[in-house]
Amino acid sequence: MSAPALDRATDRAPGGATGGTTPGPGTSAARRRARTAGWSLVAAVLLVLLTGTALGTGQVRMTVWEALRALAGSGDPGNVLVVQEFRAPRVVSALIAGAGLAVAGSMLQRLFRNPLASPDTIGVTGGASFGAVLMLATGASQELIPLAALGGGLLAALLLGGFAWRSRMAVTRLVLVGLAVQQGLAAAVNLMIVRFPAELASSAMQWTTGSLYGRNWDEVWIGGSAVALTSVAVVLGQRRVAVLDLGDDSAGGLGLDPRRDRVLLLLLSIALASLAAALTGPVAFVALAVPHLVRLLAGPPTLGTLGLTALTGSLLLLASDLLVLHVIPVHGLPVGAVTATLGAPWLLVLMIRQGRLPRRTS
Repeated sequence: MSAPALDRATDRAPGGATGGTTPGPGTSAARRRARTAGWSLVAAVLLVLLTGTALGTGQVRMTVWEALRALAGSGDPGNVLVVQEFRAPRVVSALIAGAGLAVAGSMLQRLFRNPLASPDTIGVTGGASFGAVLMLATGASQELIPLAALGGGLLAALLLGGFAWRSRMAVTRLVLVGLAVQQGLAAAVNLMIVRFPAELASSAMQWTTGSLYGRNWDEVWIGGSAVALTSVAVVLGQRRVAVLDLGDDSAGGLGLDPRRDRVLLLLLSIALASLAAALTGPVAFVALAVPHLVRLLAGPPTLGTLGLTALTGSLLLLASDLLVLHVIPVHGLPVGAVTATLGAPWLLVLMIRQGRLPRRTS
């Protein structure tokens, strides 16, 4: 497919099946770009302030400026030790995982053409949990957990694809199958935890609820590098997703192979979600809620809104972790409990809205 044809197609591509509209005149597109840039700037400033607050809050308190200086290796040596060795790995994990989950959720919603699609609802986080807990059961090195989580996520994708292929189910209805896959894998994980020795069961249980506790730099570098590389591949595929938004017939006429490209992009999105979940466990609802919030603020999906989605995902997960550590008076509460509490009402609202929307005819 030629680059000019692809550019023309992406200019005309609708916002996807989750409520986007066809771009209007150039002035309207310029307003949307300005709105996206404005919200991205706001999110970036909030993220810097929240990062400084997270690094400076705790038993050893410091200002945002002192915390950021300590992160760079300047200032009081005690502050540098506390920030760089204990707080920074947790904060960086939240930033990376939040961005990865949100971007993966946005891509899955577009590819499935379903606003309820996310790693939580199609079995990906269940598969990642299965792989990671199975690795914990073998007593293997913690550095292998990202690889195990990726394998578990791909296992969920294979199960989902196998059911869909046998029943010839439309891609828009695969979320129902994904929920069944998610629950089946969750049951397998619970069975393993019950059979574990007490010391392993506690660690596995904490991981499966979504937690940032005890992150270290080795996990951050390995998991973060994998998430970054996969994110680059997802961003490079953004223009093809825009063409697929036009429909399979139109995309085929423009030179794409819709089936092959959709499968490839789905695999990339699933890999991104699995690797992000490997850093935090299956943190619920970040991938589901953030793309909807970004569409509400900035309009239909574009490359710019994908960047805003990443920033918002990081912001949401880091804010939730701050609530867990310093606001909610429950010691050891996993961050996944907070995101699930926030996300459950959101999912209910989305399902009610979907029930009220008029049916589309093909």
